[in-house]
Amino acid sequence: MDHAAAGPPDAGSPGAQSLPGCYRHPDRETGIRCTRCERPICTDCMVNASVGFHCPDCAAGRTPGGGPAPAASRPRTLAGGTVAADPHLLTKILIGINVAVFIAVQALPDSFLADLVLIGRWPPAPYLPTEGVAEGEWYRLVTTMFTHQEIWHVGFNMITLWFLGAPLEEALGRARYLALYLLSGLAGSVLAYLLESPTTATLGASGAIFGLFGATAALMRRRNADMRPVVILLAISLIFTFTRENISWQAHLGGLVAGAVIGYAMLQAPRERRSLVQYGTCALVLLVVVGLTLLRTAQLT
Repeated sequence: MDHAAAGPPDAGSPGAQSLPGCYRHPDRETGIRCTRCERPICTDCMVNASVGFHCPDCAAGRTPGGGPAPAASRPRTLAGGTVAADPHLLTKILIGINVAVFIAVQALPDSFLADLVLIGRWPPAPYLPTEGVAEGEWYRLVTTMFTHQEIWHVGFNMITLWFLGAPLEEALGRARYLALYLLSGLAGSVLAYLLESPTTATLGASGAIFGLFGATAALMRRRNADMRPVVILLAISLIFTFTRENISWQAHLGGLVAGAVIGYAMLQAPRERRSLVQYGTCALVLLVVVGLTLLRTAQLT
């Protein structure tokens, strides 16, 4: 019995797979999706964004009908966060805080800086290991993240914060982005506290910045984008970290690992358990930070 060669199914046959239609023009098939809400959009509807394209509603912060969206249907960021009118506002605020603290460090006596650095005294000098965090001043784990003394240090960190932080804030939403930034910085602080000599004071936003590197890698993977630029930039930063003196590789490494873990959880969490996975991961990282701080404190006291 002769058999005819099987060809591709017709476009109208049940086995054919077609592209989705634009949410505003259902008759137009498209392979493009909004990078915020992931709705399909045609070339007439897509709006250029810093990363990818947005639909007209996400770009304007409104629903297709023109009014505010109900909670269930409101456009969301890639990680499920709320779309904000200014998607980079929190990054601007973080830069402003860092710059304000830097100006205060320059204008005020050295005692002000000494109260902000991670371990306890500035300029670095031998002192009792019970000073600083080990004496109960846990606030230093946070204040050190916003403290810089040299203009090149704050300048480099703030430029990197803008270029990495702005796209991440847009993809995650403000609450998730703030959690990523603070927890990455805390992880960097606590690893420096754990592994650095108790006579070495550390300061700078580098732990949080390296956390943004880790989360950016997760974002590029989520979007199937070319990861080579971020990998090259990260490699250069790590070379400087391990080859130059007076750089806390512990803070950089701690922030990088925490940022990669949190970023992956934020961007790869299944939709039905998104909040549980995202904030559960943040809670676990915070528990590790607290546990390591208690461990190191017990060693020093």
